[in-house]
Amino acid sequence: MPPPCSFAGAILTFECSGMGEAAIEIEHLKKHYGAFEALGGVALTVNRGSVFGLLGPNGAGKSTLVKSLLTIIRPTQCRGTMLGEPIGHRKTLGKVGYLPEHARFPDYLTGRQIIAFSAGLAKVSSKDTKARTARLLDLVGMHEWADRKNGTYSKGMRQRIGLAQALINEPELVFLDEPTDGVDPGGRIEIRKIIERIRDEGRTVFVNSHLLGEVEQVADQVAIMTRGKIVESGSVDQLTRQESRYEVRTLGPVPLHLKGELEAQSMKVSGDLVSLVADDANGVQPLIDLLRREGAAIREIKEVRSSLEDVFMDAVQRQGKGAA
Repeated sequence: MPPPCSFAGAILTFECSGMGEAAIEIEHLKKHYGAFEALGGVALTVNRGSVFGLLGPNGAGKSTLVKSLLTIIRPTQCRGTMLGEPIGHRKTLGKVGYLPEHARFPDYLTGRQIIAFSAGLAKVSSKDTKARTARLLDLVGMHEWADRKNGTYSKGMRQRIGLAQALINEPELVFLDEPTDGVDPGGRIEIRKIIERIRDEGRTVFVNSHLLGEVEQVADQVAIMTRGKIVESGSVDQLTRQESRYEVRTLGPVPLHLKGELEAQSMKVSGDLVSLVADDANGVQPLIDLLRREGAAIREIKEVRSSLEDVFMDAVQRQGKGAA
């Protein structure tokens, strides 16, 4: 078994054993604060060039996980890699961008100056800073307001500038912690489009959020975290297909003499609606044949998937019962 992380010096760097070529591959990550377990042996894989959504209620450990990966805090135990190198590898951290939750920048700086300041911290040359800043301002739709002070910006405008500064070092991997929190619906749509453009440039985007609808629309992969543990993971399609359900509607109510027979087969019958669980459309054929044989006209057949919210609530409730 690979050894746990080893730390060196006051800069809180640490290195874990190598594991592969995914953007992030964590085999085991723990974080304790005294007797409190903030992260309980988290394992996850993030594919390169994807948008990865980490979902969970407030206090689930999402920000703690990101800060552990970025060496902002030191985990209690860790085995994993980021961009093919041990987590904490200095040069690799230079290929990472970060927008923290509730990011605050000085109100007296303009948007352009905030991006330039971040460029200086990332050791980007003056020549490159000017060109990259202009491109990023266009990317986030802030070129027109670039020279206004941060203190005059709306929440959505501040988040756009935050996104731009997170990209100034042209990172391969970008961490966005609650990027749409507090932003109005129009601003959320714009930020979602920006995330999609970042992915289309070939970058990997790791999004922390408790806003399920936002993540569902943009993420290629999703993991659900609660109480410091990953309880579900996969693509949105995989998670929402865990139980395929079909609804068949007839022209008029289902004949009464059929209702008992269908309910005996674990189907639900209500008026003109028959609902059943089936792996695929083939599982609905016996019901269709029966209804036709009995002279019931079928006017609609529909596959009904669970929403990501359904999957999320089920996972959280199951975890809560297990803890109890």
